[in-house]
Amino acid sequence: MRTGVDAMRAEQLAAMIEHTLLKAEATDEQVDRLCDEAARGRFHAVCVNPCWIRRCAARIGRTNVVVAGVVGFPLGAHRTDTKVDEARRAIEDGAGELDMVIALGPLIAGDDRSVSDEIAAVADVAHAADPAVLLKVILETAALTDAQIERACRLSVEAGADMLKTSTGFHPAGGARVEHVRLLKTHGRGRGVKAAGGIRTAANALAMVEAGATRIGTSAGPALIEGLPVR
Repeated sequence: MRTGVDAMRAEQLAAMIEHTLLKAEATDEQVDRLCDEAARGRFHAVCVNPCWIRRCAARIGRTNVVVAGVVGFPLGAHRTDTKVDEARRAIEDGAGELDMVIALGPLIAGDDRSVSDEIAAVADVAHAADPAVLLKVILETAALTDAQIERACRLSVEAGADMLKTSTGFHPAGGARVEHVRLLKTHGRGRGVKAAGGIRTAANALAMVEAGATRIGTSAGPALIEGLPVR
């Protein structure tokens, strides 16, 4: 008899999925399709670039799908005030969640104060705008050592992050890895974990869930849940 994530039904996994479209060449037709697929599949959210947030919020309407907007994407090398302004505008446009890329250079260089202050600045503006808004900090784990990941988790949590996310999916070092999800789960002090970047099969998604992921970011939402048992 199957147990745990091996027996996960399609609707359970669907409720964890953030259906994602972040490529630069995305069109309005593709964004509309993303929203419609998320609503039909009862996914948790759509995740899009800032220019599409308002369109997605209008398209999704009264469904339970959340709009997640990226901040400082994909490099994380924006000025802090730019990230803060981007976060504020995203919320004004209808984003209920923010996925912010951490400042990788300062993190690797050991400038913990700079990293922490920036996350706190974005967290403050997000939570002041609406306490229900969730801030996910993208750590780009494939580009970091285990020790750097542990430190990034600590800094993010202490600065007010609501969730930790593995990857942008755009870094040449790669996307989500099971071992990194485990690290985020271990050092995240109870925060949710979003695995994202290169997750295109149900087997891969379920492995991430088994490792501790509470959300799955993927551009292959409908295909990913296809074939899983439905109640």
